[in-house]
Amino acid sequence: MNDRARLQGRHALVTGAARGIGAEIARTLAADGARVTLLGRGREALQAVADGLPGQGHAVVTADVADAGSVAAAFDAARAANGPLAILVNNAGQAESAPFHKTSLDLWQRMLAVNLTGTFLCTQEALPDMLGAGWGRIVNVASTAGQKGYAYVSAYVAAKHGVVGLTRSLALEVARKGVTVNAVCPGYTDTDILRASVANVVAKTGRSAEAALAEFVAGNPQQRAIAPAEVADAVHWLCGEAASSINGQSISVSGGEVM
Repeated sequence: MNDRARLQGRHALVTGAARGIGAEIARTLAADGARVTLLGRGREALQAVADGLPGQGHAVVTADVADAGSVAAAFDAARAANGPLAILVNNAGQAESAPFHKTSLDLWQRMLAVNLTGTFLCTQEALPDMLGAGWGRIVNVASTAGQKGYAYVSAYVAAKHGVVGLTRSLALEVARKGVTVNAVCPGYTDTDILRASVANVVAKTGRSAEAALAEFVAGNPQQRAIAPAEVADAVHWLCGEAASSINGQSISVSGGEVM
């Protein structure tokens, strides 16, 4: 591995780290020497991931990323365990579908709260540490839904477009302060969210799981689901010194679905 990309000793906090993309990101950063704090709602699931990470000094904190008080307390606990934040990966998210005319205000606000407000709150907590050190990496896990539209998920798409806009704006503010802000935008990825969506289609239509999955990934020219490790590798690169000039970008990890 390129020595310039080593994260030895840097404190990285990953939200939504109990499974899927978040857990894979935590493993990848830990394997490169980072001290990782895993943040999520369920301590037991987070601890199971933490126990399997390479290296030492990893920590677990719990929070609802949409609640300012909960986030502040979790970041205080993270600093007490591992010191100031050098890397923040905003991965926590939630996806729900409904036709626009059946999208309730509650669903709308829930999608904005988890996907966009959570990113805002966690970034506000971590950024002062990075500015104080003159070095930092913020990576927001958005989605191809932050780069294009999808039918029946208008609230989710609006929230992820917001994440991409926040990424671009903040990147300009901190461009001369040693901090970069970028987003990775996965297409349909082999996670619990996709598997639940496939199961929902099967239950409603009677189609096979294979047919339902094929419909979801039809927009990917490679005709497959993205592996969480592929997303984690993109995040890892953005966190290293070799990506110092990459700022304000939304990198699509989607097999060419977005160009």
